Amino acid sequence: MDQARSAISQIFNSEPHSYTRFNLPDNMEGDTSQVEMIQSSDMNEEVGENGDEDHLSHKSNRQPHVAQNFECTTKNLCFMAATIVFTFVIGYLTGYLVHKNKDLNCSCAPSEDDITHETGAVPFMDWDDVRKLLGDKLNTSNLEIALSNHRAGSPGDEDLGNKVIKKFKKYGMKTWTDEYFVKVQDPPASGYNRIVFKNDSEERPTGFLSYSASGTARGAVLYAHYGQEDDFQQLKDMNINMNNRVMLVRAGRISFAEKVANAAKVNASAVLIYPDPIDYPIGNDTSLFGHVHMGSGDPYTPGFSSFNYTQFPPVQSSGLPHILAQTITTGMGTKILRQLGGRTQPNGWGSINKLGDESDVITVEVNNVLTEKRINNVFGVIKGFVDADRYVVIGAQRDAWGPGFAASTVGTSVLIELARSISDMVENDGFKPRRSIVFASWSAGEYGSVGATEWLEGYLSSLSMKAVAYINLDGIVTGQDGFKVAASPLLHSLIQNTLKEVTSHLISSINGKVKAVQRLQPQLLPKTLTGQWLVMASGSYNRVSSILTADIQNSDLENTEMCRMINDRIMTVERNFLSPYVSPIDSPFRHILLGSGPHTLKGLSSHLDALKSASPEANAELFRNQLAQATWTIQACANSLAGDIWSLDNEF
Repeated sequence: MDQARSAISQIFNSEPHSYTRFNLPDNMEGDTSQVEMIQSSDMNEEVGENGDEDHLSHKSNRQPHVAQNFECTTKNLCFMAATIVFTFVIGYLTGYLVHKNKDLNCSCAPSEDDITHETGAVPFMDWDDVRKLLGDKLNTSNLEIALSNHRAGSPGDEDLGNKVIKKFKKYGMKTWTDEYFVKVQDPPASGYNRIVFKNDSEERPTGFLSYSASGTARGAVLYAHYGQEDDFQQLKDMNINMNNRVMLVRAGRISFAEKVANAAKVNASAVLIYPDPIDYPIGNDTSLFGHVHMGSGDPYTPGFSSFNYTQFPPVQSSGLPHILAQTITTGMGTKILRQLGGRTQPNGWGSINKLGDESDVITVEVNNVLTEKRINNVFGVIKGFVDADRYVVIGAQRDAWGPGFAASTVGTSVLIELARSISDMVENDGFKPRRSIVFASWSAGEYGSVGATEWLEGYLSSLSMKAVAYINLDGIVTGQDGFKVAASPLLHSLIQNTLKEVTSHLISSINGKVKAVQRLQPQLLPKTLTGQWLVMASGSYNRVSSILTADIQNSDLENTEMCRMINDRIMTVERNFLSPYVSPIDSPFRHILLGSGPHTLKGLSSHLDALKSASPEANAELFRNQLAQATWTIQACANSLAGDIWSLDNEF
């Protein structure tokens, strides 16, 4: 515990660099009953150790799940628990992190005109006291790591959920459970998936990718590095035919789903993903597990919760792939690579003498089975003393692929220990959180944050914008710096900085590309069209953002009502960054800055590139609509941040 206290001291002297959005967006605040969610269990399926990460794209920052035991030392657990403590404290202090400067040296005597205002707020607990209490209460000896198989919907998963809720009840928390019936894809119950390269013997991989298309694909193998868009563009620039090819790609840098989606765009027939020893030096028999749904939640009930299939017509998410996807072991991946005449390197494609030709034929057979499973989410809550109807949610995935240490077991153990420690602080140490703290144990996280997304889709009208912060405990078994929190006014500064960064890059780039298209393809875009619209909208946002900053500095943030008003303005912004012009069924990631699709600023930039090169896929009229929609989305964020209608920036 001395190590934990030391870690806490170090952590509290640093600032968080990023955040995970627990988006209850326009869904939450609107009546559209739609949802977008980004969680590490979905977006961060896997990444190579040398992977680059762009925080403005749908990138992954987590290793894939492997069928091996991880080594978890007490020191690591202490440090990870301390990190969680830090993010919790940020959530606890949400709403009053920024205070007016007070002159502590003032010796003026109070006058008769002095008025004491009753704010109704719970007295602040000193920051150092909170830090010391949390450090003293946490005890890693209480962490219980489950070693049994607890795949989503299995008896082991249900048993672990029952243990969690018993712990919550023991700590005096209000508890409840939610039940869902979701469709997931598992490996063949009888039979197997198989791979045959040239005339070699048949391979039967134990790993698998849920939501892959089923069937058999036969074609020439083609090495495509990490399967990123740039990798496929490089192959295209080399005039390599990719139609009906079987792509061999390394795990890492982006999610499994993105690799498969990128391969589908070039008309590949299948994708084989393997852990390269440079990225995963853990043995030739390493098996990878994951999913390839470009979205979150049950892909067969997009936009609504999976309570009862019999009441809904057949439907499926547009994020499901139409090509085959399968993981293979390190040994098989490197074996195929050697027969292609090369080896990989930490940076770059490596010494690949040939990427693959028509003689390198491989057969891929995927026979995954779609099945319905009953899953349960488990909750406990410590009610707030002032804003009980506003929630800080602390969540952890409970299920895992196969036996052994996994992200979920450690995350669940830390979740329980945090619940015990904070409950004890409330009962015995005078700790009175202003907002309610909800502890959530999700199931089916391995299939793409299914349990968490179903909860969001089912209770949007109740949640609205009330969930002001989300602390994600997933992935801590790998020792990542992955504990991210969205909160206000911290969220305010993050959103402001994000938009400024986008403004300096994408928005200026879009403006320049519009002019280039008008010069090179004058028949496509009229001269009256200008990217200045976007520049004006972002300028409007920056102006009202500065006004809000001044409002925070000039307000009495011990006034409960004032805090609520400021927080509502900030939380509305994050919701409004989700494009209201696209459906989550067709575009699961609707955030125009951090999402993916033609509605995003990155999508606009790519569309301009297509117009510039006279690509047959380009559509000038569609682009004009998308430009107008993106512009007004940013302006809507500025309007919501301004607050009162008489404070809106009308210059736009």
